[in-house]
Amino acid sequence: MKNFMMIFVGKEYTDLGLSPEDMQGRMEKWFAWGSKMEKAGILRGGEALTPQIRRIVGESRTVTDLTSAEVKEIVGGFYLIEAKDFDAVQEIAQDFPDYDLGNTVEIREIMVFDEH
Repeated sequence: MKNFMMIFVGKEYTDLGLSPEDMQGRMEKWFAWGSKMEKAGILRGGEALTPQIRRIVGESRTVTDLTSAEVKEIVGGFYLIEAKDFDAVQEIAQDFPDYDLGNTVEIREIMVFDEH
């Protein structure tokens, strides 16, 4: 088994103008999806991220503070999961609640470094 990160990219709910009821319904879908992965024993962690961004760029280390409304897409959160391969993670990602908003799941395998 390998470890993978599912990274959630797209627009923030607040930037899309979703009603509190719509946001609550979406949160329920997120909790159900997380619970499904927990019961399957594959969820290793995950977090939602706030919409505030601080970027530090280049040799001069230029600092810019942004909000999600100022960028086209934002990383909104991630899950760490254990699975056999990319295809297995892709199957798990079928339940991502925000495809209908045009949001995206990126799947990345966690690199393992040999200590020898």
